[in-house]
Amino acid sequence: MRVEISRDVVQGDFVREIEELSGQDILQCYQCGECSSGCPVAADMDVLPNQVIRFIQLGQEDEVMAAESPWVCASCYTCYVRCPKGVGISQIMEAVRLRHLREATHGDHFNIRDLPEEARARLPPIAIISCARKFSQ
Repeated sequence: MRVEISRDVVQGDFVREIEELSGQDILQCYQCGECSSGCPVAADMDVLPNQVIRFIQLGQEDEVMAAESPWVCASCYTCYVRCPKGVGISQIMEAVRLRHLREATHGDHFNIRDLPEEARARLPPIAIISCARKFSQ
């Protein structure tokens, strides 16, 4: 797959927003793959953690937002422990989930009951926990 990279995309709003939401410096990751090799749920991911980070580094918003991996992430911090640069990939995955929810709901509110029953049955537990943690009052 050919990807055209420009300064405007790499230093664009998407990259800055993920960095701001996660509190992480995305460019610290140098793609060693330690996060992906130690991830206990990597086998269930469509895009490995280091690949998600690379897509973000390159400003490939469509690929990141289409990935199921942020929803599969168990937020166990194994990636953070293994990362030689101390990049908090769990926080980055959480930022992607939050951005996805904000985009889908047009704000900071989300009612899990608004989803069809079959969609709720397929959701990984982290999605429900994440919604409860962020949007319940």
